[in-house]
Amino acid sequence: MTELLRAGPETRITLHFAVRLMDGTDLDSTFDGEPASFVWGDESLLPGFENAIRGLKAGDRRSVFLEAAKAFGEYNEQNVQHFTRDTFAEHDSLEPGMVLSFADAAGAELPGVISKADDEWVMVDFNHPLAGRDLTFEVEIIGIKRYAPEQPVTLN
Repeated sequence: MTELLRAGPETRITLHFAVRLMDGTDLDSTFDGEPASFVWGDESLLPGFENAIRGLKAGDRRSVFLEAAKAFGEYNEQNVQHFTRDTFAEHDSLEPGMVLSFADAAGAELPGVISKADDEWVMVDFNHPLAGRDLTFEVEIIGIKRYAPEQPVTLN
């Protein structure tokens, strides 16, 4: 008898998923299209989502409540920054909801959402848009395969 692989380390998982707000609004879903695949631990899924499917096997389906802290994190007021309007001199208009690209301390791209702008100040929110939101994560495991990272070749 063949042992069924279960989602966990050293596996590649193919699945359908849906992420929903608590009112049932779909934020993202693959159920009407092609399934998604990822390698366990490759950071393409947040740890809360990955932990929700640990131990599942092909054919399993699960719906999991994820509190904000285990999904996209709590909303953090310290991630809202105020800039003088002249910082954005190259922009003729700034409207709430606009997403602009900034560079973090390491030079990586960091999106920020304009939450308020007037003639003197611009408020930019660097929280993830889903921070502070409880979510439902629905998943159906399509298939699981063994995955081992390539081993380095040793030359003697």
